[in-house]
Amino acid sequence: MTESTVIYKCPNCDAGLLFDAESQSFHCEFCMSKFTEEELSETDSAERAEKAEKDNAEFAGEINEYNCPSCGAEIITDKSTIADFCYYCHNPVVLSDRVSGAIKPGKIIPFAFDKDGAKEAFIRITKKKHFLPNDFKNAERLEKISGIYYPFWVTDADTNARLDAHAQKIRKWRSGNYRYTEVSNFKIKREGFIHFEDITTSAMSSEDKRMLEGILPYPIDAYKDFSMPYLLGYSAKKRDIEREDISNEVRDRMHSYADTLLSDTARGYNVVSGKSVGINIKSCHWQYSLLPIWILNYHKKTKKGTKVYTYAMNGNTGKIYGEYPVSIPKILALLGSLAGVFTILFTLIGRLL
Repeated sequence: MTESTVIYKCPNCDAGLLFDAESQSFHCEFCMSKFTEEELSETDSAERAEKAEKDNAEFAGEINEYNCPSCGAEIITDKSTIADFCYYCHNPVVLSDRVSGAIKPGKIIPFAFDKDGAKEAFIRITKKKHFLPNDFKNAERLEKISGIYYPFWVTDADTNARLDAHAQKIRKWRSGNYRYTEVSNFKIKREGFIHFEDITTSAMSSEDKRMLEGILPYPIDAYKDFSMPYLLGYSAKKRDIEREDISNEVRDRMHSYADTLLSDTARGYNVVSGKSVGINIKSCHWQYSLLPIWILNYHKKTKKGTKVYTYAMNGNTGKIYGEYPVSIPKILALLGSLAGVFTILFTLIGRLL
C-alpha cells in the first residue's frame, strides 16, 4: 500500500513550507511569510503541488536519458532524438532504461541559430585569434558543436525595500584669516516598491557556472511555454540544483539590487554612513526554464592532466563566452621570427656605426 503525501507550497512565492513548532504555523524561509493551518486550507497550495507532480510524471514519460560512460554527463532528449556522442567529452553515449529526477520545465527559449549559424559565428571569432592550436578549429571537430538546452531558475518578485543611513554635507570657506567648516547632519530614509523581473540563476552545479553566467542575459520576450517539439534535434541538461538551494543567493541578489537602486536616490552628500538596507518579499514566482546554448569543448593535454576549454554561444542572442587554448609552438615560432628580425637590425646598425 502506497502512503499518500501532501506537500504545501507558499501561496506568496510557491516555495516549500516548513512547520514551525514554536509558533505552530507554517513558515516560508524564502519570503518569510507565515500561515496558520486554517489560512493554508483556504488556498490551493496542496492542489498546485499535486498538479506539478502529475505534470512531471507525464514529462518523464516523453523523454529519454543518456549517460556518458566516460565523463558521467547526463542529458535528456525527446524519444525521437538519437545522440551519437557526448557534447562534453565527444565519446559515445548510451540510452538509460529510465529517467530519474527529470522535472518538466515551465518555460523555454527556442534556438534562434541553427548549427550552420553557430559554426559561422565560431569561425568569425577564431579567425581573429592567431595563436590557437590548428586542431582547435578544424572541420572535423567543428562538426561536434552541440545545441544544448541548459536549466535555469527564472525568478520574478514584488518587494518592498527600505534604506536607512546617516549622511553629512560639508561646506568649507575662508574669510580673512579664518577658515570655516560647516557640517550638516542628515538622517536618510528611503522606501519603495521594487519589482524584479527574470532574475536568471543557473540550475547546474558550479563547474559550469562561469560559462553559464558568461552568456547571459536572455531577452524577456523570447520566453515561451514549454513544449516537447522544441527539443527536436537538440539535447537538454538535467538540473541538479533545486530552488531551495539557491533561494538565499536569489534573495541576496535582490538585496544587492535594492541597495543600488535606493542608494542612487541618496546623492548630493559628502559622506553617507551607517547604511542599512532591508527587503520584504511580498510575492515571488519561480519558473524552471530551459535556455539554448551552442557548446564546443576542446581537450588539451598538460603536465597536470587534461584541461577542458569551453566555447559557448547564447543560442538566442549570439553572445559569446570563450576559453581559448594557446599553441606554444606558434608563440615560439613568433618569438624566433622576432629574434631573427632584431638580430638583422642590430647587425645593420653595428655596420653603420
